[in-house]
Amino acid sequence: MAIQLADYQDVLDELGEQAGEVLEATWHDAARVFSPRGLEAYIRGAAGLKALGRGTDLVVSFIESAPRVSREIGEQAVSELLSTAIKMYSKTSASVLALLFSTAPTAAARLGELDLFKGYLGLLDNLLSQAPRAIRPLLENLDVLLAHLTLGGLRRWALWGVSAHRNDFAAQAAYFGLESDDAHAVMKKEQRGVLFVDVQRRLVMYLRALWGRDFFLRPTSGDYESREGYRPYIEQYFIHLPDAFDDYAPAGMERVAGLEVYRAAAAHSAAHMVHSRLDSEGEATDPLQRALIGVIEDARVEALAVRAFPGLKTLWLNLMPADPTQGERLGPILDRIARALLDEAYRDDHVLVSEARAAFADARTRLAEPDGFTQGRARAIGLALAESARAQGIPFNARVDVQSSPYRDDNRYLWEIPEGMGPGHVLLPGQTAQVRKYVSLMEMINGLDVETAGDDAQEIWVLNTELYDDDGTTFNEKEGKAPVSSPFHYHEWDYQTQLERPGWATLLEKRPKMGDPADIDAVIEKHKPLVRRLKHLIEAVQPRGVIRQRKVEDGDDIDINAAISSMVDIRMGMQPDTRIGIRTRLQIRDLSVLLLIDLSESTNDKVRDAQEDVSVLDMAREASALLADALAKIGDPFAIHGFDSNGRHDVEYYRFKDFDGPYDDKVKGRLAAMTGQLSTRMGTALRHAGAHLARRPSHKKLIMLLTDGEPADNDVRDPQYLRYDTKRAVDELAKQGVHTFCLTLDPYADEYVSRIFGARNYLVLDQVARLPEKLPALYMGLTR
Repeated sequence: MAIQLADYQDVLDELGEQAGEVLEATWHDAARVFSPRGLEAYIRGAAGLKALGRGTDLVVSFIESAPRVSREIGEQAVSELLSTAIKMYSKTSASVLALLFSTAPTAAARLGELDLFKGYLGLLDNLLSQAPRAIRPLLENLDVLLAHLTLGGLRRWALWGVSAHRNDFAAQAAYFGLESDDAHAVMKKEQRGVLFVDVQRRLVMYLRALWGRDFFLRPTSGDYESREGYRPYIEQYFIHLPDAFDDYAPAGMERVAGLEVYRAAAAHSAAHMVHSRLDSEGEATDPLQRALIGVIEDARVEALAVRAFPGLKTLWLNLMPADPTQGERLGPILDRIARALLDEAYRDDHVLVSEARAAFADARTRLAEPDGFTQGRARAIGLALAESARAQGIPFNARVDVQSSPYRDDNRYLWEIPEGMGPGHVLLPGQTAQVRKYVSLMEMINGLDVETAGDDAQEIWVLNTELYDDDGTTFNEKEGKAPVSSPFHYHEWDYQTQLERPGWATLLEKRPKMGDPADIDAVIEKHKPLVRRLKHLIEAVQPRGVIRQRKVEDGDDIDINAAISSMVDIRMGMQPDTRIGIRTRLQIRDLSVLLLIDLSESTNDKVRDAQEDVSVLDMAREASALLADALAKIGDPFAIHGFDSNGRHDVEYYRFKDFDGPYDDKVKGRLAAMTGQLSTRMGTALRHAGAHLARRPSHKKLIMLLTDGEPADNDVRDPQYLRYDTKRAVDELAKQGVHTFCLTLDPYADEYVSRIFGARNYLVLDQVARLPEKLPALYMGLTR
């Protein structure tokens, strides 16, 4: 659902004429780069900054800069930027905060990645606490600094200035304003050869020209403490390259420019993505075996790439040091093996190098055959070399004995399971690991190999948007089937043995069915008098904006009355009260709540003494709809999930609304289609709900459990077993900072619910018909 600026006339009125005009002017650009939820956060963020009372320039700077930051590295960066500004606003002036916002697009463009941008914001916050006067000149010269320094280089340059000029404010201002010789000297020392951000586009075009497909590149910073940087690596289908490469000039070899190092690293990683797959038996290998399998697989993919593009051989050979005179540790030997497998003219008499060259040469002869030199053959060669290395007693340390070539990645792509294939995913004999890849529309249309492939395909391509057929219906509607998640395994607590049963229960997330959203709208209309009464409660718990806290020692302003009273005490010879400050702070509700609904068979029972013929599930649906409507108005992040179970191997979990999703007709349709079936394995569902909440950045986290009975399942005969397991799950969540509250509709729940959830963490509702009224009011009472 598109968000229109006219829907926020109250916000425009609060912003004032100047800021409102700027927001209207930038609205078109903002609507293109923000999601609906991000757009609303953008508007509310501007209103929150206005409420700080620090002037219009601060608000205008944020309004103009936020869309540009989002365009560069995503809308989450805007939330991080706003959070940092709110943390800093009580420690610096409004003009510095405005400068922070206005320079943020430059930082986002030069850093190019969310984690690096968050590291930059953390650096500013740390610098503000050590040298507040340094922030303004640093931000004024940020474009010059980031044009020459990586994030790690900027950090070391800044901390050197703080350490050298901690008490000399004039020298400090000159240093951070780039007006002193030592500022330029340190900057030159920290300067790197070629920055990733300057060559990223060229590298993407280079790889596209080679393989005729797009590869996704990201920078990674490894030089916070040293200028060495991380090795390249592949993770979740992204090629991660160091944010800078110096010219490479090992002993006895010609100097190679940093741009050539980037090309070699990008081409090598891309060759892996084209020719390598996850090693399905990787967990059974030890570090020595992985090191030697990795060097053989590196040589195999390079041989395949050189066969298609012969010029890559020279590029890689110039970056491949090898010294036969080096010691007998495995690290230098890996370099010598790598050189020997690519360079036929290289001579090395070491036993392991000779064995590797002979085995590789035999496999290379079948390089052109479809099933010739496979990844499995490379693995077999690596395992044989590992046994030979052990027999020869070659020293090996996994942390230091690695290939020294700067362009080769760390081969985690061969060993780490991609997203969507958790530890519970079992491969059948002869089956290879399935790859799930998210692609663009043009890739899907032009590059798809087999449209009718089944679920056992080697590679699954996923399109983020709907794909329509000629008749106007989507392919999902025609041929799709409801997906089931990979299994989640959770332990359970056995109260008799006082031990955990690891991986005992299996949970599957299933897609909820869709119903008619009009049914939920009818619920809101039916309870219109209750909605009007809830309006006052909603207004009471909504954030009040800026509040002033008196009687503090280090405030933003001086409390004149308190200061006069202290001076009077001093004149009278009495001990004065030093708390003469006023601190201004922004009141926010840092809270995430998850409503967890019991969807067992018993919820289909009719409600006793009700005026209408309704079930417990109908009452739960109405209460959920009213609570969701209230939470959407308050603005608290919330999720609505449900569960049932059919034994420990089949706990079903439904996500009707997630935290980041809007409360729209799709969510209403899911709530309208809720059904009750099977049993109630409560502890496993609570652990899974806690796992979802653990990923939330909120300070307060709450699970509201709505159930009509005690924990039970069809494979458990002892009624105490699941009660104790649920109590254990509640205790585990409490240690993680997640508060659990149970609203039970079981009139006999007093016998057990207090022991499970605690004396003050439950409510027994005897009159089920009052549930729609009680649930929203209960939430507001808990979170006030």
